Amino acid sequence: MEKLAIKDVSKYVKTNIGIFHQKRIQCLDSLKLSNVLRRKNPYLFKAKHVLTAEQIIKGLVDAHISSNEETIFGDWLEGLAIFINNKVYGGYKSGIKGIDLEFDYNNARNIVTIKSGPNWANSSQIAKMRIDFRTAKKTLRTSNSQLAIIAVNGCCYGRDNNPDKGDYFKYCGQAFWEFISGDANLYTEIIEPLGYEAKEKNDDFVISYSQMINKFTKEFANEFCKDNGEIDWGKLVRFNSARRGEPEMR
Repeated sequence: MEKLAIKDVSKYVKTNIGIFHQKRIQCLDSLKLSNVLRRKNPYLFKAKHVLTAEQIIKGLVDAHISSNEETIFGDWLEGLAIFINNKVYGGYKSGIKGIDLEFDYNNARNIVTIKSGPNWANSSQIAKMRIDFRTAKKTLRTSNSQLAIIAVNGCCYGRDNNPDKGDYFKYCGQAFWEFISGDANLYTEIIEPLGYEAKEKNDDFVISYSQMINKFTKEFANEFCKDNGEIDWGKLVRFNSARRGEPEMR
């Protein structure tokens, strides 16, 4: 075990945080209005008394961004966690399906699946994770039947006051970062370098976001607004929900 140098973490963040911001913008650039309109509930907008094309577009785009940013940043934090663990315990990205990190400590192999927060899964996803853990244990024991293996669901933020789940452990927030680094204060120390050039990089995102809102608002108004500017709700619902073969536009 090596002692973690926070300067190494800061250097990693400054070198790699741009990837997160680039993917945020790429996520916007790949959006198509027809796709987001089909994924969202048009009845909800009507029930909320939404009256303008821009309100609908902002609601659609903001929901898409929120969902995708959580995934993109979760993937980025996974890379940071593996980097930190490698510095301390020599851990590495696992090649086993469903496992993100492997490292040895206290005469045991730790297999870790990394998620953003504690409420990431429903019951079927938890069942799938348990299957992945069992499969990983069988795979690892084909070459060493006596290998002690500890399965862990690590969550980058949040809390879980009952970490022992029987066949695996769940460590969240401070407990997770301490588990992979041996440093009880790491969970607060990593927050500062994450802000590196955040304003500058966010300014680029805001430009792309504003252009996307304007573009989609124009497209929406052309397709789903009447000549007087009123939203044509019937046309919008048919586009979103009509059976195949039924006319979407009338």
